[in-house]
Amino acid sequence: MKSDFKLSIQLNCPLPKLDFDIITLGHGSGGLLTHRLLESGVFKILENPILNEQHDGALLNFSGRVAFSTDSYVISPIFFPGGNIGELAVNGSINDVSMCGAMPQYLSLAFIIEEGLPMEEFWEVLLGIKKASEEAGVPIVTGDTKVVERGKGDKIFINTSGIGSVHPKANINIARIKVGDKILINAPIAQHGVSILSVRQGLEFETTVTSDTRPLHRIVKKLFDECGEDIHFLRDPTRGGVATVMSEVAKQGKLGIELVQKQIPIDEQVEGACEMLGLDPLYVANEGVFISIVSPHVADRVLKILKQNFNMASIIGEVTEAHPGQVILQSKIGGRRVVNMLPGEQLPRIC
Repeated sequence: MKSDFKLSIQLNCPLPKLDFDIITLGHGSGGLLTHRLLESGVFKILENPILNEQHDGALLNFSGRVAFSTDSYVISPIFFPGGNIGELAVNGSINDVSMCGAMPQYLSLAFIIEEGLPMEEFWEVLLGIKKASEEAGVPIVTGDTKVVERGKGDKIFINTSGIGSVHPKANINIARIKVGDKILINAPIAQHGVSILSVRQGLEFETTVTSDTRPLHRIVKKLFDECGEDIHFLRDPTRGGVATVMSEVAKQGKLGIELVQKQIPIDEQVEGACEMLGLDPLYVANEGVFISIVSPHVADRVLKILKQNFNMASIIGEVTEAHPGQVILQSKIGGRRVVNMLPGEQLPRIC
């Protein structure tokens, strides 16, 4: 399955005339074919002054504290409603840096490509990277490309690393979370995981459920600009979902967490799909969602800021001195249950 739209048309970057219709082992040899692939594709599409130097690394200037994060993306399928593996890789590393309280400034990009990948698909992935990078204002400044034999990969794997300066008002640490702090979420949960499942399982909805992949650094910056050190903790609930993030916080911080199910936003179609498939949406992956734990006196202000960009943002719970190390969910019908960390793999390869 390809993207919902042709990025090559949207971004006016038609596939160039190449010697091969597919990726071959020669494209990873470091020789002429590698040079042609990089020149006609990677460098041309992602060009910027630092990348154009075509050095083995990038020389960057920073002052003060710096946050650095790296992640790898092995999602299947590589094209899904709302994006592709390229966009996901860019936004994922941008958000990981943002969750440290930093503003991402540069990205690295590395491909591991399976021999036989259609060149057109590689092009579409590149254009997804270009689109996400330009929209976020975070350039790709260095990278690497390798090709493995057929059967040694699955089309394409991507690694991205992000780096950026920590906001002067940021101090993100589980140790700073206090009893009484409020827990907020910016957007509906489980959309990314269900969008991937919809492709794999051929699910049909009244409207398309799309991935929520998007960059979060701008809204995070606004939170720090206005609320500063009252933002105690940030985390994006990707693999393992909201339940796993909250369980990690409770266990590592020796804190009690109370969540209110009816306050946790979820799209009706996504909720219905989870019920049909026997999935708990609290454990389903997200890509454009983040959790913030903040001082109670700024919770309403944080919610107001979030709602300027996300109309379903919500206060979903609070930190308590009761049941330290545990997460308790108050269900929609008034019951209470313990929410544990994801014990195994619920959805294979969703990022």
